[in-house]
Amino acid sequence: MPRSGATPAGRQAPDGCYPKVIAPSCVAKRPLPSGVFLKVLFATTEFAPLIKTGGLADVSGSLPAALAALGTDVRVLLPAYPAVLKQLGLDSPPVIAQARVGGVPAVANLPEAHLLAASGPHGLPMLLVYSPALFDRPGNPYLGPDGRDWPDNVLRFGLFSRVAALLATETSPLAWRPDVLHCQDWQSGLAPVYLAHSPGRRAGSLMTIHNLAYQGIFPADAVSRIALPPAAFAVNGAEFYGNLSFLKGGLACADAISTVSPTYAHEICTDALGFGLQGLLRARAGVLTGILNGVDTDYWNPATDPLIAQHYDADRLEGKLANKRALQLAMGLEPADGIALLGLIGRLVEQKGIDLVADIIARAVDLPVQFAIQGLGDRALEQRLVDLARQFPGKVGVRVAFDEALAHLVEAGADIFLMPSRFEPCGMNQMYSQRYGTLPLVCRTGGLADSVVDCTPQTLADGSASGFSFAPPASDALLATVQRALELYRDREAWRRVQLNAMARDVSWRGSARQYLRVYEQVAAHA
Repeated sequence: MPRSGATPAGRQAPDGCYPKVIAPSCVAKRPLPSGVFLKVLFATTEFAPLIKTGGLADVSGSLPAALAALGTDVRVLLPAYPAVLKQLGLDSPPVIAQARVGGVPAVANLPEAHLLAASGPHGLPMLLVYSPALFDRPGNPYLGPDGRDWPDNVLRFGLFSRVAALLATETSPLAWRPDVLHCQDWQSGLAPVYLAHSPGRRAGSLMTIHNLAYQGIFPADAVSRIALPPAAFAVNGAEFYGNLSFLKGGLACADAISTVSPTYAHEICTDALGFGLQGLLRARAGVLTGILNGVDTDYWNPATDPLIAQHYDADRLEGKLANKRALQLAMGLEPADGIALLGLIGRLVEQKGIDLVADIIARAVDLPVQFAIQGLGDRALEQRLVDLARQFPGKVGVRVAFDEALAHLVEAGADIFLMPSRFEPCGMNQMYSQRYGTLPLVCRTGGLADSVVDCTPQTLADGSASGFSFAPPASDALLATVQRALELYRDREAWRRVQLNAMARDVSWRGSARQYLRVYEQVAAHA
């Protein structure tokens, strides 16, 4: 489900509006005292499995644990949503009172907040921003029951940003002080702004972009309501064409910026995918880094996955067939072994290329192939897919819902996984798919370009091929690539070789966490 706060389309800012900066790598590093671990406050509004609407939750639920394994003293800051409190056993007033470790007084229109300490998944220390007036809401963290943004989101995430910044200063109510504040997406985007305007010593800040299309844009009068210093509302701060932009403020004020794949880091500096922030990002290119996401290889593991029909691994690939049959049964498809089954899980929106998939279904089912599609999104696209399932019973299965167990079964049971996104900052399912020997078929953009090696005569020969890719994002190009994939599918020996290539790829967080650690060290030295 998309996070709220999309940018106005077609707006651009000239490069000259933003100051040039010195890359942290050019600054003399301030070494930490011997035996002292780097301390990181990881600010996020989603954390799997506690609260999730998309890939941000998966990253937040895995990266801090990988950082902790490298010796980082990392603590996760998360809003105290009801679902989170319940899962952590903090759903009664006496327990909440015991968990309280500090408080933040009310200011302007922001209510008082309390800080609760908890032990989260993987034993990670967590700090929860407890403000019932803002976070005691049912369901989605960003949207009301009507599917619209909560009307006070500017207060909700203004408070969250302000608390994150406060904890990174010498006026923090806690004894523990981070060396680095790591902010995720627009919802914590104002934290580097508050931090930059805070007196005294402070932590360094890193702003990570998970999807530049969502920027947290609100009317200018919100500045005073959230106690943002007036000086921060400027062209080199959080002002964006007369509005307040959480993300733009974070990108302008953070000591460093990262995004979730190397290719996406390049793409967001272009007019095509900069969403009006390309001028700022080009000006700050010296501190912009692209680090490809990893995945939780314990949770996404076909050898141990409790949500699939039969376990298997690279030495027992025949077990994948039982999952294909189970998926066909679950989706109302004909139980045929020799037909390639194309799976898709995701938001049913144009960004994800869902319209391209709908365009080719009528032509593809006679190749023959089957489709198993699961997701939620644009109502018109949902209906179009449902209509296609009715038109091609037994060949097209559509589930307009999100079901975690079915998602795992799609990964295990499909032969090919479709991700024809028009843009994709990183993507996770193409990496899950490779773990499961389900070859991803992707549009060559963002993290999809960085994580899938297209099957060509050369990559088949050198053993690097792990899937299929195409460009540009067009239905004819997608269909041609499906046909190319089917040619390989019919060569069972070659297909198995590529499956084994894909399953052998290291998609864990180990390498990515080390890259983040290097950025943290630079940022801590720069602060």
